[in-house]
Amino acid sequence: MLALLPQLLLTGITIGSIYALIALGFVLIYGVTGILNFAQGEFSMLGALVCATLLAWHLPLATAALISVAATCVLGALTERLAVEPAFGAHPLTLIIITFGVSMALRGLALMLWGADPYALPEFTPGPPLVLLGGVLVRQAVWAIGLSVAVVGALFTFFVRTVPGAAVRACADNAFACRLVGISPRRVSLAAFTLSAALGAVAGIVITPITGATYDMGLGLGLKGFVAAVIGGLGNAPAAVVGGYLVGIIESLATGYLVPGYAGAITFLVLLAVLFLQREGVLHGAQRRQA
Repeated sequence: MLALLPQLLLTGITIGSIYALIALGFVLIYGVTGILNFAQGEFSMLGALVCATLLAWHLPLATAALISVAATCVLGALTERLAVEPAFGAHPLTLIIITFGVSMALRGLALMLWGADPYALPEFTPGPPLVLLGGVLVRQAVWAIGLSVAVVGALFTFFVRTVPGAAVRACADNAFACRLVGISPRRVSLAAFTLSAALGAVAGIVITPITGATYDMGLGLGLKGFVAAVIGGLGNAPAAVVGGYLVGIIESLATGYLVPGYAGAITFLVLLAVLFLQREGVLHGAQRRQA
């Protein structure tokens, strides 16, 4: 049984890197607007399916991926302007229901446009798998982990080193004070939805060569990303990233050592335990206790 551990850990880190990107999207929007965007998984689905379609039209993979991310960003901005912004100031439950409606609408639209058949993308760098620490890692998994780390690093740099990033952080801390100094929370909300859509699209495109893409893939990815965000703490972006890796590893270990069909159930049992024991998230609570 222990011989499986390195392989399961590598698999968990690979899928966890995708959950981390989606969890960051949840945290970004929640931190700025206080909204749980349950359409986050659909951004991943649309990014993957649009990229597969453009590739079928004989565009180079890199070009197709960039166009897909840009198109998903536009969709994220439209979601904020047309669905969320008109209800700004409404009860949080109303806004959550709106994002559920957007999720269902996007899933239905994808079913009409692409059907129920799975779509595939080629590996970014084809070649034999790599042997690492006693486990086998396909080359696309290296891309998934590497791009996840790179995107997370770039996002943190944006928040810490740039003026727009500082505006987003300030708006998340105190929207009223931001209004006093001329920062528009509505514009920051638009930026948050656009960035989270980009994160979702990147996650969907990177994981598709491994798992394939279907019209309903966003449901599972969105739920697992939400679990990761809650485990880390919805107000703590670095902890949400760690939560994504934890969810991936837990899911992989459950698949390897238990009945595979129980992996999803165990993930949500972990979520329930977090909600019962520490409402602000395991990692967030630990950080507060150390402070």
